[in-house]
Amino acid sequence: MRLFRVLRQGFDFGAREVAHWFPGHMARGVKQMKARLHNVDCIMEVHDARISFFAFVEISNTRIYKHLKEKGVENIIYTDCTKDENIRQILPKITELIGSSQRFQRAEIPECSILVVGVPNVGKSSLINSLRRLHLKKGKASRVGAEPGITRAVLSRIQVSENPLLYLLDSPGVLSPHIETVETGMKLALCGTILDHLVGEDIMADYLLYTLNQKEQYRYVEKYGLDGPCPDIESLLKKIALKLGKTQKVKALTGVGDVNITVPNYSAAAYDFIRTYRRGELGQMTLD
Repeated sequence: MRLFRVLRQGFDFGAREVAHWFPGHMARGVKQMKARLHNVDCIMEVHDARISFFAFVEISNTRIYKHLKEKGVENIIYTDCTKDENIRQILPKITELIGSSQRFQRAEIPECSILVVGVPNVGKSSLINSLRRLHLKKGKASRVGAEPGITRAVLSRIQVSENPLLYLLDSPGVLSPHIETVETGMKLALCGTILDHLVGEDIMADYLLYTLNQKEQYRYVEKYGLDGPCPDIESLLKKIALKLGKTQKVKALTGVGDVNITVPNYSAAAYDFIRTYRRGELGQMTLD
């Protein structure tokens, strides 16, 4: 017998307010970046392909190129630091751009400096470390982590190439001080650019499930051994918790005294669901 489930056609955010995250280190970082601009030859902006304009990464690259070029953005390189995919294209492109531009007060300086910017947890430090590994055969120079806010200040120059002599400046991830809508904040949080606890992992997991179902991305069904798409987050988290053994003991009050019972750990299940998505195991869906 085939099971039919009614999936939601809209998501209710209730009276939830927009999550704002613009801590002091972001404000200081913006000032530091502005102060360093006169010592910079090129700015490299790192984007997360999931926070995009269209529905799916697999079919949207050409459309994204077209959209950005219409806005005057010409030099775009898709990369994957876990596989060093297209990383070798970056320095030649930077060298070409600097060589064809006026360097003004830096014309007599032999080395070039590149400022790396982007939103929190987008992978700036990972990109720098990949460039060092490929071009200098050296290890990590920038700390990396799975949560935003690892880099909290503009660091000293990090060499990534000997010939040509190139240095990168890592910078703290910076968001707009004002996020327009709750839904925009939710999308940013799912991609790890806002601290999870500022939004709430329960509603993040719920919104992720809703979005996966809307985009017909059902890889979670196979991942967690379900019999079909799940319409509500409580049922999904219960199944995830039981499948992964994420349970907890709680006391229940009864007429004959307290009784310890084992219940699903919904918070742990939500944590696993969100991080499984961030690792790309639920499909490379963009949150447009």
